[in-house]
Amino acid sequence: MRKGFSGLIMVLLLVGCGESYTPKPKGYNRLDLPPHRYTRLPDSLPYSFEVSTAARILPDSSWLAERYWIDLYYPQITANIQLTYKDLKQDKTFLKELVNDSYKLTAKHQIKAYAIEESVVRTPKGKTAVIAELEGEVPTQLQFFITDSTKNFLRGALYFRTSTKNDSLAPAIEYMKIDALHLLNTLEWKN
Repeated sequence: MRKGFSGLIMVLLLVGCGESYTPKPKGYNRLDLPPHRYTRLPDSLPYSFEVSTAARILPDSSWLAERYWIDLYYPQITANIQLTYKDLKQDKTFLKELVNDSYKLTAKHQIKAYAIEESVVRTPKGKTAVIAELEGEVPTQLQFFITDSTKNFLRGALYFRTSTKNDSLAPAIEYMKIDALHLLNTLEWKN
């Protein structure tokens, strides 16, 4: 009986060892993304749009920040959309400078980006925006600007405050793109 049991174990070991082992891939971070819900931006700015209820509106804290510059900070996914606003004061030369600066800031990421897709979009309210989507291990995956070409210019850039690779952040990047497009689609200038 003991000999039969030992033989059975040997057969099982030989059969069990015949398969090759495939290691599991590295795990990705789990992101619990909040639902897309929006509320109107407070009245203290020269522009208005619908902002996500998942975002906190913070003043820009950089050393060169100006009065109407804000960060839309998403604490749940450690991301922010940095918005910079300029009053054009009917100055076409100033507008050209701002547009050129926007393109230069996007182009700075060409070193790490393996694709930069720019598109000109028309919002439902008749405004024109330029959107740049960047792919690769870049610090900003989305940049945009929108202007009425006479008085108002608003530029935005998406940043994640994490060292997580962008392929792992893909669901959060897509989530933030939806919020950025909603921002552009609901944007209104104040007089």
